[in-house]
Amino acid sequence: MKAVVYKESLQIDHPEALIDLELPDPQPGPGDLLVRVEAISVNPVDYKVRQLMPPEGPRVLGWDAVGTVVSVGESAKGFEQGDSVWYAGAFTRPGTNAELQCVDARIVSRAPASLSAAEAAALPLTSITAWELLFERLGIKPGKDPRGEVLLVSGAAGGVGSILLQLASRLTGATVIATAGRPESREWAHSLGAHHVIDYREPLAPQLEELGIEAVTHVASLTHTDTYFAQFVEILAPFGHLALIDDPPSLDISAMKSRSLSLHWEFMFSRSMFETADMGAQGRLLQEVAALVDTGVLRTTMTQQLGTICAENLRRGHALLEQGGIRGKAVLAGFGE
Repeated sequence: MKAVVYKESLQIDHPEALIDLELPDPQPGPGDLLVRVEAISVNPVDYKVRQLMPPEGPRVLGWDAVGTVVSVGESAKGFEQGDSVWYAGAFTRPGTNAELQCVDARIVSRAPASLSAAEAAALPLTSITAWELLFERLGIKPGKDPRGEVLLVSGAAGGVGSILLQLASRLTGATVIATAGRPESREWAHSLGAHHVIDYREPLAPQLEELGIEAVTHVASLTHTDTYFAQFVEILAPFGHLALIDDPPSLDISAMKSRSLSLHWEFMFSRSMFETADMGAQGRLLQEVAALVDTGVLRTTMTQQLGTICAENLRRGHALLEQGGIRGKAVLAGFGE
């Protein structure tokens, strides 16, 4: 099968940072689906692993995928050959940047019928991350009844923020405030449901005061948490919640004590990494997201299609993410001839 791999941790402008390679077809285990991959997206985890985790042999990266089931393991439930599926694969297994992939059936669902494979590929990893962060880590309840919750989404125009804004504004009663800088990012955040957008380049508290908001109850920090941490503590109401997904080098959380603030970390790979008893929750979550897409509640966050799945195009995708500032998600589809 065709695959894109990395063999050593190189700068993304190096021609061998990612390379095309022929690999043997994978063999599914009893609980696996064997999927023919049709479309993928790139995520920050892709380049972080490439930079920080030199492999012992060729490693296939990538976690988002949309594809067709080729075969079903003997103990895998709920799927059959020919099903169109989507998923965000496990951190510890070969990735989606290959024509064929084995994936645990518990973290898979049928793909939305209303999207192309490329459009759908933008969503699985970020939807799982945003859903778990919003409903499980921050504990905001679904339902439009107002409960006085005010959610600040920091770094809102990126991949996770682009679906988190939709989930929070359309499925909860929270007031949703996004941070963004460039005009196109501000417009993007508004289009995804943010009630207010403030500028992350300026102090946050005065901008909130101008909106008549004295404090926020929840903060979703999606990037550069260490840069804004002191401001988050300042704007959070007593007993508020801060959830993050990035990797700050260090945080002095002592300032959170006086307000009894809670700190949460969201890592969507935890369930599959530890094969938790509720691992199947991610498959059910994706099935619900697919239904919300097909009923028009949620929309794709794809903003760029980079061409077919090959090393050259994936190097472009990694470079875009490393540079920062990308709105939504970049996707690739098909393997060419």
